[in-house]
Amino acid sequence: MDTDLHRFLQYVRFERGYAANTLAAYEQDLRQFQTFMQASGLTQWDALSADVLERFVTSLQDEGYSTATVGRKIAAVRSFLHFLFAEGVISGELAHWVHQPKVGKRLPHTLSREAMQRLLDAASVEETPLALRDRALLEMLYATGMRASEVLGLRVGDVDLVNNTVLCMGKGSKERLIPLYPAARDCVRRYIEEGRPFLLREAAEKTLFLNKRGDALTRQGLWFIVQHYAQAAGLEAWVTPHTLRHTFATHLLDGGADLREVQQFLGHANITTTQIYTEISSQRKREAYDRAHPRAHLTDDD
Repeated sequence: MDTDLHRFLQYVRFERGYAANTLAAYEQDLRQFQTFMQASGLTQWDALSADVLERFVTSLQDEGYSTATVGRKIAAVRSFLHFLFAEGVISGELAHWVHQPKVGKRLPHTLSREAMQRLLDAASVEETPLALRDRALLEMLYATGMRASEVLGLRVGDVDLVNNTVLCMGKGSKERLIPLYPAARDCVRRYIEEGRPFLLREAAEKTLFLNKRGDALTRQGLWFIVQHYAQAAGLEAWVTPHTLRHTFATHLLDGGADLREVQQFLGHANITTTQIYTEISSQRKREAYDRAHPRAHLTDDD
């Protein structure tokens, strides 16, 4: 896969004459597409299907990218797929399967409380060092609403197990202190005390979440972990680390948290970015009302 991607980048550089900034954007977007494929268990470009491509578009929208950014990334993928077909790497022209997103607001996908609990329970089956890491990781994501890059950048010293908080380095190097609920704190403590020492290879490594080789966990590794337990929990919808961020915010608002507080927890510079979660929360409350109230389904004739 890397070879084909490199050939494409060389093609657009030397034969199409793309500028350096455009090349950098293409490579970033296509690496993201490759990571998504590998997280879906696909290791060859010709294993692509319309369903995978549709889920990729959905994952971009769930990550909170603007419509313009999603459109740019999809344009890069379409160009790459056309190149793969022209080069005989894939047997069919797949570019027409990737559609540009419709302009307009789209509510992000979230998990219900029951589905979130099933996800956490799925990571509680084993007691191996990796299983302890995975449970701590999922609890951390749900407890804090951190972005993938933020949780992967955590260091052991960022977690305060006495005061039940974690120090997060967000966008623009802005720090924010986020509480940990007791269950999350306990899972992180167990991982630090009983799991991480078995994964650690170099004493100088301070990154909190490690892979089985003792290195810092990668974004691709994080995607694999979340997808693995989502499948183990029987969750049908596509679940990403950012899904847990959306779920964190929505569940806080469902529970009565103030919008300004949620904004601070998420690290949003502008509260209008946070306001989309009020719509999700209101929608869920309406659905719960319609399901539960004995007169919600009565008509004027009843």
